[in-house]
This record gives sequence, structure tokens and C-alpha cells, in this order.
Amino acid sequence: METTKKTFTLNTGAKIPAIGLGTWQSKPNEVTKAVEVALRKGYRHIDTALAYGNEAEVGKGIKQSGVPRNEIWLTTKLDNTWHHRVMDGIDSSLKDMGTDYVDLYLMHWPSSTDPEDTSKHLPDWNFIKTWQELQKLPATGKVRNIGVSNFGIKNLEKLLADPSCKTVPAVNQIELHPNNPSPKLVAFCKEKGIHCTGYSCLGSTNSPLYKDATLLKMAEKKGKTPQQVLLAWGIQHGWSVIPKSVSPERIEKNFELDGWDLSSEEVKELDNLPDRFKVCGDGWLPVKVFFGDDE
Repeated sequence: METTKKTFTLNTGAKIPAIGLGTWQSKPNEVTKAVEVALRKGYRHIDTALAYGNEAEVGKGIKQSGVPRNEIWLTTKLDNTWHHRVMDGIDSSLKDMGTDYVDLYLMHWPSSTDPEDTSKHLPDWNFIKTWQELQKLPATGKVRNIGVSNFGIKNLEKLLADPSCKTVPAVNQIELHPNNPSPKLVAFCKEKGIHCTGYSCLGSTNSPLYKDATLLKMAEKKGKTPQQVLLAWGIQHGWSVIPKSVSPERIEKNFELDGWDLSSEEVKELDNLPDRFKVCGDGWLPVKVFFGDDE
């Protein structure tokens, strides 16, 4: 099976492509081109979010690519300040992207932030209430699958234990790379039938990973880029990956994953990299969401 054609089956039966294009931290006016280049190269999974401010560009890139909408897996996310307005949130995203449905709609963070004052959490709302609203969406046809993002074990347990939680999230999108491997969290999700998607799967911009001798040596030995090795590591672990790039050359390189893989020894070597860093913390949120329970 070619890696670029690989999909993972969610608890809904839907199939999410193993590799997608991430668009977080892409500058304005770069995203349309990036999405178009990616889809023409063969990518069939695009990840965006209301908070990225680029959904309209993503929609434009999809149209310009000429690839039919029904061949593309499209994920977007509900922003923190919209938790109490889920229907408005999805409608805003669909309108900006110029599409009538998304394949996956995620609660971006387990924080119901007050839109009037983003240093505060809404007093009368929480992520459990947000999930109650999200659960209504698949019946509207606007959303095919629902999931969460940036949920650790503690918050997942809280959500799943609530009597109002009738739908187990199909996906938990979390930061995953060899310096933030989160084995306990990944195992917990697997046990609950929740698929993981890894964001910042290349360690993000200026990543210390690119100075890691083990990774660089392995890439050189295999005649691959360090990025390609990191993507193979994630996919072979069983999660989907959404590398972000706006450079056409890198977007294409990141997709060249067919015809080779990592041996189980190589996967283990990357599993055992000692360094730890997180690209995305929770200091900017009004509530703590990371509790160090992922390892």
C-alpha cells in the first residue's frame, strides 16, 4: 500500500487520509497557493481552523486546484471564543471556505474563552456544553465527523464520563513529534477508539529536532529529508500527520513517502530521543489544559 494513499478508519467508519497539509502559522496570501500545489501533487487532506484566519484562502485553493470537493478531506476547528455559538461557528467557516460541509469539525481547545475578555473563561460555559452542541452537527449535514484537539487524558476522561457525551470524539488532534511523543495519551485515545492526528509533526519552525544527530544521520543514511523521516515515523505509529509548509518544493517533498519506510529499529531509535519540547503551550489560555499526563 502506498503511504500517500493510506487512510485510517475512524470510529464512525469514515476514512481520514494519513497525510494532509497543515496551514497553521502560514502568512496571509500564501495559503491559496499552498493548498492548490498540495492538491495537484496528490494530497487529499487539508487542515485549517477559524482561528488561523485563512479559511477563505483554503476554499480558494481548493477551487483553483480543480480537484472535486468530494475527493478532499477537509478539517476545520471551532475557535475558543465561539464555544457558546457552535452553529454560528460552523456557518462562518463554511461560508468562508465556500463549501456546504466539512469532513471533520474539531473543538480547537478545551477552553470556552470569553469573547469580551480573552483572559477570562466564560462563567456559565465549559467544553462539556460545547460538546453537547457539537454532537448536534452531524444530523445537519454540515459536518460529517466531530472531534477534539489539545485534549489530554484528564480532560478526555472528564468529557467521556459525562452522561451527555453520547458521541465519542472521532479524532483528537494533538502535538506529536519525537520530542513530544505523548505515548500515554496516544495509548489512552487508542483504547477509547479515538484516532490521533499529529500537528507540529515536523517540530514546527526552527525546531531543535533539526539539530538532532540521530535524526540527521538516519535521514542521510536513507537518502531522505529529516521531514520525510518524521512523517514516516508518525504514520507508522498509526496517526495521521499534517505537515505545514507554504514552499511548493517542500510541500511536494513532504509527500514523497511511497516505496520506503522505517525499520522497527529506526522507529524505536526516534521513540527514544531524549530531548523534550512543546511547540504549543497553554500559557495564553484563561485555563490550564496541559497537565503533564501524556507521557
